[in-house]
Amino acid sequence: MNAAQAIADGLAAAGCKHVFGMPGGEVLALLDALRVAGLEFTLVKHENAGGYMAEGSWHATGAPGVLIATLGPGIANAINTVANAYQEQVPLIVLSGCVTHEMAAQFTHQVMDQSALMAPVTKASLRIEAGTAAQVVQDALSIAVTDPMGPVHIDLPDALALEAVTEAVEVAAKPSPKHWLDGDDRQRAIEMLSNANKPIILAGLGAIHHAAGLSILALAEKHQIPVVTTYKTKGIIPEDHPLALGGHGLSPLSDKSILPLLAASDCVILAGYDPIEMRAGWIRPWAAENAIEIMHTANDHGMHGCAVQFIGDVGAAVAALGGPDGPVWPDGEPAAARAELQRVFASREDWGAHQIYATLNKCLPDDAVVTVDSGAHRILLSQMWRCNRPNSLLQSSAFCTMGVAVPLAIGYKRAAPDTPVVAVVGDAGFDMTTGDLATLRDMHAPVVIVVPVDNSLALIEKKQTMMQLKNHGVRFVGTDIVAVAQAYGGVGVVVESREALQAAVEEALGRVTFTVLACPIDKGDYDGAF
Repeated sequence: MNAAQAIADGLAAAGCKHVFGMPGGEVLALLDALRVAGLEFTLVKHENAGGYMAEGSWHATGAPGVLIATLGPGIANAINTVANAYQEQVPLIVLSGCVTHEMAAQFTHQVMDQSALMAPVTKASLRIEAGTAAQVVQDALSIAVTDPMGPVHIDLPDALALEAVTEAVEVAAKPSPKHWLDGDDRQRAIEMLSNANKPIILAGLGAIHHAAGLSILALAEKHQIPVVTTYKTKGIIPEDHPLALGGHGLSPLSDKSILPLLAASDCVILAGYDPIEMRAGWIRPWAAENAIEIMHTANDHGMHGCAVQFIGDVGAAVAALGGPDGPVWPDGEPAAARAELQRVFASREDWGAHQIYATLNKCLPDDAVVTVDSGAHRILLSQMWRCNRPNSLLQSSAFCTMGVAVPLAIGYKRAAPDTPVVAVVGDAGFDMTTGDLATLRDMHAPVVIVVPVDNSLALIEKKQTMMQLKNHGVRFVGTDIVAVAQAYGGVGVVVESREALQAAVEEALGRVTFTVLACPIDKGDYDGAF
C-alpha cells in the first residue's frame, strides 16, 4: 500500500462513495487511488462548485463530503466553499497536492503555504509526511465529524503519494455525545420548565446533527409547547403541525410575530440552537434567566445568555426535561402568531415570486429535495416553504454565499439519483454558476432549476432603498437563460403562470437531462414581502 491508497482506503472505510473536483498533475496518483478504492469521481468546472457538490452528497448519504484540488490555484479556488463548510458545519475532507519541503526551498512555481491559506476556514489543516498517511486520514475524519462538524484539509506532497506505507487503515468512529447526568443544572432546568406558563422551543443546527426531532416533537405534543426553528432546521418537526411556527432568522416581517413570543416566554428551550444563522435583530431576544441552552457544541458568541447550559446529546437532553405542571400560553399567543405568519406569507393572486414558491411547494413530490441560493428569493421561499422532514430544503444560511443551489443539487442527485431534486436560484446566481450546467449535462440528470428573473440583485437593491441610496450597481440587462440551457445540452422554458409552472415541473422531472425554468417576475415583487 502507498500513501495515496491509504488515504483512499480510509475514506472508503468511512463510507465515502463520491469525490468531486478538478485534477492537476500533483494529485493524479491520489485520484487513481480513489478510483481503485471505489469512490466515484465527478469532474467539475470550478473547485468552488465541487465543494458544494460534496456537501450535497453528505446530505444525501451521511458520509463526509470529499473535494480534491491541485496545488496553488486549484486549492485557492476552493476558499469560498471551504469557508462555507466551516460556518455551516459540514464535514468536508479537502484533499490537495503540494510539493515537498525540499522542493519548496528551491522551486516557487504555483507554490504557496496552503496550510496557512486553509487554517482560518478549517477545523484543521494536516500535511502528510513520510509514513503518516493512514494516521492523518483517520485524524482528519475524526476531526471532521466531531461536534461541531466542519472541513479538514489534507495536503499530500506529490513525491510521497506513491511511497509505500505499512500502517493498517481503521474506521474513524464518530464520538458519542455525552448524556445529561442528574445534577444541580439538570434539576434547575427541570424546575424552570415545570414552573413555566409560556414555554417555547427554539431548535437549530445541533438538533439536526443529533437527530433530535422525535424528542422535540414528543415534548412539544405532550405539553403543547410551540416550536420555532432556524432555516436550516426547517422540518425537524413537520411544518404543517399546529405547534410548528416555522423557520426564522432573516425576515424582519416574520420577526414581528416571533420575537415577541420569545420575549414573553418564561422558559426558552434552546435545542441545538446556534445563532450563526440569525440577523442582528436576534441579539438577546429573551431574558437570559429564562433560557435553558442544550447544545451539541459550545457557543462562542454574544448573541444571547442562558440560566442553564448543557453540551452533549441534544435529543436525550430534551427528553430528560419533563414538562410544565399546568396548561401553557393561556391567551393563545402562539396560535395567533402562526395564523399571522400564514397570512403575511400567503401566496398571491397575481403571478410573481409568491406564486412560484407556493406552486413548487404544492406540486413537488413528498420525497423531493429543494436547494435554494442566497438572495431575496431565499428569504421569501424559506418563510413560505413547508418542510415535512429535515434536510429537505438545503441552503447556505450561516455563510449565506451565492452560487450554492445548483451545485448542492448536483451533489445530492449524484449520491441519490432516485430523489427528485430542484434548485431555486436567482438570475444573478444563475449567471455565477452556468459552468455547473456542463456537469449536469455529463451526468444526464433530470435536475430542475427554477430561476425567478428580475434582472436585479433584488436583496441588495432593497437595502439600498432602505438606506435612501440611489440604486447603483445592482441591475443588469439579463441573460437569455433558455438559450444558455440549450447551449449546455439541457432544456430551457419560459414560464409565466402557475399552471404552466406546474406542468413544466412535471415534464422536467421525467426527462433524462436537466431543465431550466426561467420565470420572469417584477423586480418590485419583494417589496414588503419579508
